[in-house]
Amino acid sequence: MTNARDAFIGAMRQVAATVTVVTTDGAAGRAGATVSAFTSLSADPPSVLVCLKADSTIARAVASNGVFCVNILPEDADHLAQRFAGLFDADTPDRFEGVEVSETEYGPLLPRATAFSCALTDRHVHGSHAICIGEVTGISDAGEKPLTYMSGTYHIVRPKSPV
Repeated sequence: MTNARDAFIGAMRQVAATVTVVTTDGAAGRAGATVSAFTSLSADPPSVLVCLKADSTIARAVASNGVFCVNILPEDADHLAQRFAGLFDADTPDRFEGVEVSETEYGPLLPRATAFSCALTDRHVHGSHAICIGEVTGISDAGEKPLTYMSGTYHIVRPKSPV
């Protein structure tokens, strides 16, 4: 099975993904993590889904709080992506420390991020991840170009020149 897993991971590295930070706040506490598995699900009702490692702090907090916020990072926010991916947890265990956020009942909004505030409506565990479906209750459109990730590095999005 290792060959199939390695082939899958190799192929998925070629898929560009918008870099997002999922945050949550509530009775179970505040948490945040960098996530690349995010997509729209439905316009009626407006819904999105995120995939979170099932045994992670963020997945447990989202399940308990029943709310989450998806922050689409602006193209120059790779430092926030790294911070919320846990790269600096040894030195700064509170990933929010020093970050100027806007607090909401769904989770912190990160600076200059386009954000979707969501009420958790469904959760399914598949393999190693929890698929969390959220009904969008609010949108903060920052109008920024997004940061993307592909082949182990961050990228920026630019329109293709006309031929």
